[in-house]
Amino acid sequence: MRQRPKFKMAALLLTTMLGLSACAAGGPGTTTNTGDGGTAAGEKTTISFWTPFSGGDGEFMTAMIDKFNQENSEIRVEQLANKAEDYYTKLQTAIASDQAPDLTVLHSARMPQFVPAGFVTPLDELASEVQLDWGEFNPTILDSTVYDEKHYSVPLDTHAIVMYYNKDYLKDAGVLGDDGNPIYDKSPEGFTEFLNKIKAAAPKDVAPLAQPSVRIDSYWMFWGFYNQLKDGGKFYDESGKAELNNPQALQALEYVDSLYTSGLIPPKIDDAVKLFQDKRAAVLITGVWSTGSFENIDGLDFGVVPMPQIYDQPATWGDSHTLALPKHGKEDPAKQKAALTFAKWLADNGEMWAKAGHIPSVTKVLDSQAFKDMPYRSDYAESANFVKYWPRNDKQGQVNDNVVKEFEKMMAGKQDAKTTLEKANAAIDKTTGK
Repeated sequence: MRQRPKFKMAALLLTTMLGLSACAAGGPGTTTNTGDGGTAAGEKTTISFWTPFSGGDGEFMTAMIDKFNQENSEIRVEQLANKAEDYYTKLQTAIASDQAPDLTVLHSARMPQFVPAGFVTPLDELASEVQLDWGEFNPTILDSTVYDEKHYSVPLDTHAIVMYYNKDYLKDAGVLGDDGNPIYDKSPEGFTEFLNKIKAAAPKDVAPLAQPSVRIDSYWMFWGFYNQLKDGGKFYDESGKAELNNPQALQALEYVDSLYTSGLIPPKIDDAVKLFQDKRAAVLITGVWSTGSFENIDGLDFGVVPMPQIYDQPATWGDSHTLALPKHGKEDPAKQKAALTFAKWLADNGEMWAKAGHIPSVTKVLDSQAFKDMPYRSDYAESANFVKYWPRNDKQGQVNDNVVKEFEKMMAGKQDAKTTLEKANAAIDKTTGK
């Protein structure tokens, strides 16, 4: 993608677009450097770090920051944890007004809003100063941060959707292997048969597969199945017009719809995660971020594997938390180096972040004994090799919101899969102006 050459011009343009996007923020951190790229003797370079984390993610990130601050004699990190719902609006405002933090969390899916506008700093020259080796990262995850062969952020993880299952219900249905993994044929018919066996054996109030009847979850599941098909995954054509209404997408969506219409996914589910926690669901397809909460539920004997493969190749939906250096009117080299040093440290210590359920981006972390000793995480870590991100479009968030509205009508039984795709395709072009 072509980069706009002038930061101030991009800032002015973005200021007029703040109403188009949303999701953490605060104010810039203090500095102890001398203003000329150096630091006074005995002082630390203090960097401000914005995150959108709360709950378990927030606790684990705070613990990592505390550990870094204790270990590092030259850098101090000051975190501002923000509400996720308005994080990106505040971040855009801060960049446009030249009040951006020194380091920020930036989802891969949000990078199309920031990179082409010149709002984040390319990192290749800075990377050599802190011995940041791009070859140490999972290539699929890393690719989500590369534009025009330039690296624009340090990937911390991928958080993909995976399949959780209650071992007791699967065992009763005869679909749990001796290795503790589910048994099903890798085909649409095979996975449906797997769920039907569970339905026949489980109590009537137990969902064979728990998925919400609202929000984005079924869209994630569709995206995974759609990308499993040969020639699947098309969203836009070369001109940017919607191309979601195609035979492969219809095949995947008709299968998702069949799970609802057959009752294998019971109707009117709001909180599918709680249903699984309460042992009222046998299978749940959701994000890796649920691992930490499930393992703390007394008496919940569960397992987790990558998203079920039912078509030609493995694929699943996912996104990544990455670490980016926002642009400033005048850059401070000492702060930039300190921020990237900390970003590298976070990625290198990914086993701490994996406690939240996320899959670390640095491949050597996956081989570490600390990661291997954690339950469940290794069982789905391979998902990082076939995670499929949303297309790169600066309006993709709005596009997804409008597509989900059509999916919700399908889940409510108000329209079939074919009509859903037709309307979704039209909504995409209306949103993008094509």
